[in-house]
Amino acid sequence: MAPVRLSGASPPAAPELPPSTHGIALLGDLKYAATFKHFDYVNPDAPRGGAVRQAAVGTYDSFNMVVAGVKGNLVEGISLIYDTLMAPALDEVASEYGLIAETARYPADFSWVSFRLRSAARWHDGKPISPEDVIYSFEMFKKLDPGLAAYYQHVVHAEKEGDDTVRFQFDAPGIRQLPQVVGQLTVLPRHWWEGRTEAGKQRAISETTLESPLGSGPYRIKAFEAGRSIIYERVVDYWGGSLPINIGANNLQELRFDYFRDSSVAFEAFQAGSIDWRVENVAKNWATGYGFPAVAEKRVVLEEFPIRNVGTMQAFAFNIRRPKFQDPRVRRAFNFAFDFEKINQELFYGQYERISSYFDGTELASSGLPQGREREFLQAIHSEVPPEVFTTPYVNPVNGSNEAFRANLLNATHLLFDAGFEVKGFVLVDPKSGEQLSVELLINNEGFERVILFYQPALERLGIKASVRLVDDVQYVNRLRDWDFDIIVAVWEQTLTPGSEQWDYWGSHAADLPGSRNLIGIKNPAVDALINRIVFADNREDLVAASKALDRVLLWNHYVVPQWNFSKVRAARWDRFDHPRRMPKYGQAAFPTLWWRH
Repeated sequence: MAPVRLSGASPPAAPELPPSTHGIALLGDLKYAATFKHFDYVNPDAPRGGAVRQAAVGTYDSFNMVVAGVKGNLVEGISLIYDTLMAPALDEVASEYGLIAETARYPADFSWVSFRLRSAARWHDGKPISPEDVIYSFEMFKKLDPGLAAYYQHVVHAEKEGDDTVRFQFDAPGIRQLPQVVGQLTVLPRHWWEGRTEAGKQRAISETTLESPLGSGPYRIKAFEAGRSIIYERVVDYWGGSLPINIGANNLQELRFDYFRDSSVAFEAFQAGSIDWRVENVAKNWATGYGFPAVAEKRVVLEEFPIRNVGTMQAFAFNIRRPKFQDPRVRRAFNFAFDFEKINQELFYGQYERISSYFDGTELASSGLPQGREREFLQAIHSEVPPEVFTTPYVNPVNGSNEAFRANLLNATHLLFDAGFEVKGFVLVDPKSGEQLSVELLINNEGFERVILFYQPALERLGIKASVRLVDDVQYVNRLRDWDFDIIVAVWEQTLTPGSEQWDYWGSHAADLPGSRNLIGIKNPAVDALINRIVFADNREDLVAASKALDRVLLWNHYVVPQWNFSKVRAARWDRFDHPRRMPKYGQAAFPTLWWRH
């Protein structure tokens, strides 16, 4: 039977769409209005042209960024050839403005987001960037990149709306970060990846490739020598060059990366003038290595740029999938044996500070005892966290003197005994197996060998057999993907607005996912609960409190032996380049994006 309609009744009105916006601010308001001409920190009149040569260490065998987490060694700089839906402003904590997407639209409950694409957006072959390209890119990254699969886990699907709009549906409301997460999507050309090579071979986005990919960004690949060098050239008729977010950026005509077998050879190339720009990560070099004539003659410029937007944990990380590292007392014993103070003075010229937080250097770092909202979050999982979380501020052991070092080794010994180990014949053994506790420290950077040589004798004094294995990049990546290691040197960088990436770093789901950033293998319900608090935080207060609580729980589980940090980027350059007078607060060196050649 047909429904009865009352005379004069109107059909229900369609729900009103939320307003569209030219940008997205995670918390607070956007700094720049829709009519802005350019970011405040750029030089809109910067000259264009010239080239820069940079160094890369190791080798590469792939241009395919989609499978970089699981296959091959990705070439430096490949992201330069692509555009994203939106792009960040480097003078705001967490804001993005339209790039491929002209506008975004999302409801108050953050249950979905849609992007309307710019009609002018083009691939380098002249074809327009389509909603199909966006959907394809999202699906391929989520399918083939374990890290992004975790990052996008709350994004259910993408669908086309009309001729120029893509809508992303989320699995639950309330995750404020998701519109920005999707806005960061790198968009790939579906027609190119599903097409054939000049030789007629079908391309496969699931495999590595050394065929120059089609892009849409400010640069394209000009030339390369596989594994040894690559040159990118600026696209003169780049479709997005006149957008406000790109004014004053991408000024250099050519960007070249030359690969060197190790960092010391790369430094020699810089001194010889074969490399133009270098970020110095070796404290000894910064303290003593820049005494060559070009520095004294001011032909080489040394400059430090403060880091304000990144919290870093760099550490010796345990693979707790292995039984010998599953007891936190064993892991803590390794921290007592690490004499950071001696290493800092003898190797690093006193330049570093010890890391004591997974959010080191930001307001998200925990300190003292938990208070307020942070304590509330921790009380909700009280039975699942170490009791010290509530009673004892976390601090690393302090060495630096013979007396302190002996006392800390004694503390380490007690912890190992409490964990069930015994000393027999001056070696530490597991009484169940009768085998000595042995560890291999796996590295792919020879610079860490000298650090481990300082660390090794202390472990041996505890009766632990410690060895170091230096392998090439390919072996290193493969062993990490297979979780085939005892201890590695790992780095996690945190933004001022952590979110879904925490699942990939520490979440139980990622622990057994090859290629994930959960290198440690953490499966901890308390950690999962606090990640949820971060992801679903609807105000800054809760986000900070949940981040501090997560930090505290990670620290007191002793998953790592924290190393050191330096709060600035140390950069050396031949005096051929200039940068804006007022650098962006959160852009660090922003090289080469905002620089130009004089």
